[in-house]
Amino acid sequence: MRSSSLLFALFLVIHAPAAQNIAVIPQPVSLQPLKGSFRLTAQTVIGYGQTAAKPVADMLAAQLSTPTGYRLKVQRQGQIQFRLNAKPNATLGREGYTLEATAQGVRIAANEPAGLFYGVQTLLQLFPPEIESPTRVRKSVWSVPAVRITDYPRFGWRGVMLDVSRHFFTKEEVKRYIDRIARYKYNVFHWHLTDDQGWRIEIKSLPKLTEVGACRVKRYGKWGLLDAPKPGEPATDCGFYTQDDIREIIAYAAGRHISVLPEIDVPGHSMAAIAAYPELCCTKDTSIRVNPGSTFAEWYGDGTFKMLIDNSLNPSDEQVYSFLDKVFTEVAELFPHPYIHVGGDECYTGYWEKDPNCQALMQREGIKTGHELQSYFMKRVEKILRAKGKKMIGWDEILEGGLAPGAAVMSWQGLKGGIEAARLGHEVVMSPNDYVYIDLLQGDPLVEPDQTSYKRVRLSKLYEFDPMPEGIDPKYILGGQANLWTEKAPTYRMAEYLSFPRAWAAADIYWSPKESKNWDAFIRRMERHFERADFAGCNYARSAYDAIVTASITDGKLMAHINTEIAGLDIFYTLDETLPDAFTPRYTQPIEIPEGPVTLKVITYRGGKPVGRMIPLSREELVKRAK
Repeated sequence: MRSSSLLFALFLVIHAPAAQNIAVIPQPVSLQPLKGSFRLTAQTVIGYGQTAAKPVADMLAAQLSTPTGYRLKVQRQGQIQFRLNAKPNATLGREGYTLEATAQGVRIAANEPAGLFYGVQTLLQLFPPEIESPTRVRKSVWSVPAVRITDYPRFGWRGVMLDVSRHFFTKEEVKRYIDRIARYKYNVFHWHLTDDQGWRIEIKSLPKLTEVGACRVKRYGKWGLLDAPKPGEPATDCGFYTQDDIREIIAYAAGRHISVLPEIDVPGHSMAAIAAYPELCCTKDTSIRVNPGSTFAEWYGDGTFKMLIDNSLNPSDEQVYSFLDKVFTEVAELFPHPYIHVGGDECYTGYWEKDPNCQALMQREGIKTGHELQSYFMKRVEKILRAKGKKMIGWDEILEGGLAPGAAVMSWQGLKGGIEAARLGHEVVMSPNDYVYIDLLQGDPLVEPDQTSYKRVRLSKLYEFDPMPEGIDPKYILGGQANLWTEKAPTYRMAEYLSFPRAWAAADIYWSPKESKNWDAFIRRMERHFERADFAGCNYARSAYDAIVTASITDGKLMAHINTEIAGLDIFYTLDETLPDAFTPRYTQPIEIPEGPVTLKVITYRGGKPVGRMIPLSREELVKRAK
């Protein structure tokens, strides 16, 4: 444990009452509350010691101007002062910072501009929640508590993935999402740009990718149960980013010290590309259309599946590699990130196994299985990327059949793939679906928005996650990532609802010292950030307040068991078709559910006020949960 982590714990004990009003996410390494506060006025000047610090000073002035109405001056010296260390502080590294606020002013220092930027994010969180407002707020006093902070990240890769294939988000919405994650010190925006449901990036040498692949038939309803495209039906649901859009978003993210990782998902998940260029798949089926959310696979519950439509590129066809060379040439020129994500997940090999050209390739190369054939494909892709000065990263399926030298793995099927890759000497980003897939259910399916996910990631479960497995050399674990797949997020507001507060919890995991993790303390900070999100107009979920209802059958009796993620909540219930409140029975022990058309209704309270949603559970539902 670093000495600063010990100081952090000591300061919290000594200054606990003062620290109650300080709610920073992610939790700083060392935070020492001091006496007094710094008051911002219309005369406050923001200073930058060196020219390289001026962009951060300008950004802070712009952020403060809207809610306060102040037009703050930015010049070399000021009451709020930014400074780049003349002699680098080895403890801080590239992204760390120190922040000291007193009655006289605020001083933020760092080795590099990234550290100053993260110091600003902390400073903004020290201001009252109204500072997040996109409009003017009438407030007589704008102040921050006096405090001394030393802070730096635990991991260098702190990412969030946004899938824009399943549902398209506008350029402005993507920027807004980048702003949301930047506030919590994320530094990687993983942009899932292509999949079966849409090709969202302009490739000038292959115009049909967006002319055809970016459009699908319009559908409403539950994802996965929608009607397939009908013959001759026009594809009117369109959206993609021009290369100018992409350059603009990359620059916008860079201004917030976020690098943009593009993902072009191959060889599976390629239906949108195949709809545009059907000659790229084994079946060469010209009837394939961009999928609108209809079923096109059979899943067997044991991880195996069968694709009913060919959505994989043909690994035996040289024109596929020429196609990918064109795609990755333009992608590599657009994106400065050293890696390009190539997907590699859930690739169905059934069509390959029936294709005579694939079989001839396998015989010629001594390839025995479909997994080995995919490995052959991925190694070809890795060479294409390497020729363009890029490194390859993919989902952990790229391990199957052998991994290309120099490739990195994003471990999503638990930690196993990441551990295996690290032991083989490959760099790893940990993003296991059972912890950090923030598209999955976060509460009871009876009250969540349309969520029919096969798994659940409650906030408390996510907060348990540690990206660093025991016994693995830390140099191979780049960090971690939260992933938002958008089958069930047709709007930007829904994307926010799924992301927050789970992405806040993940920020604690990726930035803060492992020793500082404390669930109850995080909940207190989270609740303060709910206020900030309200002023910002940012949507979020309060699912962690809801009751957790399970059931059992004991001696022929159906029993309901109720718990909560958050400590100290009161649980009230009814069995008589009335609505539960603070005057109905309070849950203290398992409830026997009588025979008949009974509905158990449950709600949580705190301090005499409802905080959770009312959950109605029929007897049939409880019997199902007992099995």
